[in-house]
Amino acid sequence: MSRRGRVTVGVLVGVFLLFTLLGWGIDQYTDLLWFREVEFANVYTGVLFTKVLLFLAVGAAMALLVAGNLYLAYRLRPLLRPHSAEQATLERYRMVLAPRLGTWIAVLSIIVGFFAGVSAQNRWKEWMLFQNAQPFGVRDPQFNVDIGFYVFDYPLWRYLLGVGFTAIVLAVIGALAVHYIFGGVRLQGVGDRMTPAARAHLTSLVAVFVLLKAVAYILDRRALLLEQHVSPGLYGAGYTDVNALLPAKEILAYISIVVAVAIVVFSNAVMRNLVWPGVSLALLAISAVAIGGIYPLAVQNFTVQPSLQDKEAPYIQRSIDATRAAFGIAQTDIRPYASGNTRAPANLSSNTSAQNVRLIDPQLVSEAFTQSQQVRGFYDFGAKLDVDRYTVEGNTRDYVVGVREINDQQLTAQQRNWLNRHTVFTHGYGLVAAPANQVCSGLPHFVSGFLGEQKADPSQDAACAPSEQIKVEQPRVYYGEQATEYAIVGQADKDRNVEFDRPQPGDSNAEERYTYEGKGGVPIGSFGRRLVFAIKNTESNFVLSDAVNNNSRLMYVRNPRDRVEKVAPFLTIDGDPYPAVVDGRIQWILDGYTTSNSYPYSQQVNLQTETRDETTNQGTFALERDNVNYMRNSVKATVDAYDGTVKLYEFDGQDPVLKAWNKAFGGNLIVPKSQIPESLEAHFRYPADLFKVQRNLLASFHVTNAGEYFSGQDFWQVPNTPDAPQEGVKQPPFYLNVQLPGQDSTRFQLTSAVTPRNRDNLAALISGSYVDGQPKLEVLELPDQTAIPGPVQVHQRMANNAEVRSQLTLLSTSTQSTVLYGNLISLPVGDGMLYVEPIYVKGTQANATPLLQKVLMSFGDGSQYVTLANNLEEGLADLIKKGQAAGTGNNPPANTEKPPTTGTNPPATGPVAQAAAELDTAINNARDAQKSGDFARYGQALQNLDSAMTKYQDAVRAAGGTVTPNASTPPSPSASAPAPNPSPSG
Repeated sequence: MSRRGRVTVGVLVGVFLLFTLLGWGIDQYTDLLWFREVEFANVYTGVLFTKVLLFLAVGAAMALLVAGNLYLAYRLRPLLRPHSAEQATLERYRMVLAPRLGTWIAVLSIIVGFFAGVSAQNRWKEWMLFQNAQPFGVRDPQFNVDIGFYVFDYPLWRYLLGVGFTAIVLAVIGALAVHYIFGGVRLQGVGDRMTPAARAHLTSLVAVFVLLKAVAYILDRRALLLEQHVSPGLYGAGYTDVNALLPAKEILAYISIVVAVAIVVFSNAVMRNLVWPGVSLALLAISAVAIGGIYPLAVQNFTVQPSLQDKEAPYIQRSIDATRAAFGIAQTDIRPYASGNTRAPANLSSNTSAQNVRLIDPQLVSEAFTQSQQVRGFYDFGAKLDVDRYTVEGNTRDYVVGVREINDQQLTAQQRNWLNRHTVFTHGYGLVAAPANQVCSGLPHFVSGFLGEQKADPSQDAACAPSEQIKVEQPRVYYGEQATEYAIVGQADKDRNVEFDRPQPGDSNAEERYTYEGKGGVPIGSFGRRLVFAIKNTESNFVLSDAVNNNSRLMYVRNPRDRVEKVAPFLTIDGDPYPAVVDGRIQWILDGYTTSNSYPYSQQVNLQTETRDETTNQGTFALERDNVNYMRNSVKATVDAYDGTVKLYEFDGQDPVLKAWNKAFGGNLIVPKSQIPESLEAHFRYPADLFKVQRNLLASFHVTNAGEYFSGQDFWQVPNTPDAPQEGVKQPPFYLNVQLPGQDSTRFQLTSAVTPRNRDNLAALISGSYVDGQPKLEVLELPDQTAIPGPVQVHQRMANNAEVRSQLTLLSTSTQSTVLYGNLISLPVGDGMLYVEPIYVKGTQANATPLLQKVLMSFGDGSQYVTLANNLEEGLADLIKKGQAAGTGNNPPANTEKPPTTGTNPPATGPVAQAAAELDTAINNARDAQKSGDFARYGQALQNLDSAMTKYQDAVRAAGGTVTPNASTPPSPSASAPAPNPSPSG
């Protein structure tokens, strides 16, 4: 290459390195500023220092080892080489390498060391846990070693062993190449093919490799407790592993040591050739196959398989016990629940749990919140809302809550310029809440989050309370789940407010402006910082725009989940953050999990698979595809919606993994549990993702006897979504503020129904709640001999009830709407099962709002006592009425899953004709209301339609006619016209 060419290449490489290092430096600097803002700089410096340390240590060790062996191979080169065509060819390479051999070795070693260091820095978690290991106080059942060795020490030792193997292999390859180039190893010519010095060097490296293999066999013995070996499909060492493979691994370790010694001795001191070293390696390979493969296989096939259950029983028991301990399900309270009562008890309507059943489905009412409470088109509440509880006027009840945020994707083209996106539309406003079991004209009854100070005329908006019932002192939301853009806040002129705050009360076209007054965000008043962020975001407006001034603050990483993950990268964050009003401020509450994949004998699960259900990616985040066999809800994290303050509160003070992480970052990273404010603790709820994992494990690990577990006859499964079981999506659990049988008081708990494996009847109800600040799992197990229907069966039976089906058909056909089903709730009350499923009606026009129109309810088996009521109170009363009628023998309810046959109808005269006319009018009014887009009017029209339909059906029956569920349009009433059918479609 010419001088000019070398200069050109040098300049290009320099420019590339400059921009690469500049980008890396800017990223690190802005990260440091962000961590300083949230007051977690020790996390940033701790992780960065550990990464740099591992990069330098492992990279330097790998580079020195490779470089040393390359240089040693050069020093051991023969001074005289026999003449041959091969050596003549290699002489040209020697002439190129020899003058600058040190440079070549240095460059090659640096490259190897660089990639080794890059790989090593990703192991910072293993190193920090190793350095700060804590005892579990529990020993594994095989080696009697504390569990902490497997969780904290084993992963790092395994990685270091892999580094050792890689280093030796690279050293062998590099040394062999140098020996060949400089004549120490020859393929042609007379005499030995390898000089004694080259033979000693290369065989020593091979011996070291074999010694590392001996260490690998020792670690493999411990690894057997972490792998899937126990039948049927359980983790840990089984009979064959303990009685055949463990001894085999130990024998192979000793053989490896002997082979390593033999390689060095026979190749350099006794035989001085490679025959016996080769024989030793061959014997090691044969021993590995025979002792480590064939012998265990023979034990498995001829000893274990003929009596598999008896042989594996002790090891199955180990896996059961370890799994229950590792996932926190060992203390699950399992109680029988007969559910023998099939008729609603007389006191059902006064039962507190029945009254607290949630009707507002968080998955379906987000559009209702958005359409009713957004005022401006860019406000959004997300795809799924959350459930929490509040005490209002001395009454604690469930509320469906959502935060009114600005959705950057909903801004118009005019609003999406840089200035508006980043300096004007910076925040949302208010936490909107509605009681979970109260509706108004099909809409939620909103009690907070109003854009005005007070509702001036509550009569004009019956869906809202007259004033704020959940008061928020600072309703502005700068940090939320919809915040995808960075925001620049703060003004030099205090009288110049540029941020859009909210529409003015009473005038949707006027708006109020605001200037941020909190401590959130990174100050960017200096030119240097503005230049840094201009480069980072490739945006010149940081240094050119007047909107960026001396008082400006830059808010980035504004999603609460992203903030907590960045502050605590060692935690797995639950996929469903939820907002709560705590001491007058909106706080995002998140659950953090400590996990491990090296708890011996514990069952390994995939977090993403185990937590996936109907809500995944529909308002909740999907977890990473991490395989874990230990999980604890050790941390409750909060993010202030106004200033972004992040706090990590200790929730499980006994978790060794959390203790190790806290120690790794100075001991003050986590706020002790004793310092959690009571106002915040009142809003803690059992985490959804942990509950899903525990529920799925309890489906099999509720069986604690090894023999019964082996048979697998009492295993459960999570049912599919009741209204669409064919889609194969699991039914999500539901939060309820109820008192289940055996509980001494009402609790806010997460509940889920499970069915027997490959069957649809109900097997048990699993619930998770907090008792005195401690997590509590409870199972109500139904008798095996009963056939109480599960969620899918109950939905099908209720929906196929003739009277119910006729009304549902009318709701959909008469208004050209779609009927949507809320999450079916199974509630054990009155020694029986109460099933409640809200029915929503959604118009076909774009952005139509689902309106809650009916409540589908049943008691018992889901077919005999069924009602489709306007509200919860009416439905409970109707179930009681039907149960009492059956008890006295008057009008016993029949199983009406099949539609009744059509009978002879009386002439449509008198009351029948009048009812038919009113029904026609109600249908027309519902259609007009739907077209108008007035949701309150539409909901009222649907209620009037339902009343008219009921009146018409009563009139037909009173006149001696029959009711046909699916029929055509009712004719206009006349003296001679036949009676209209009860389900007119208009």
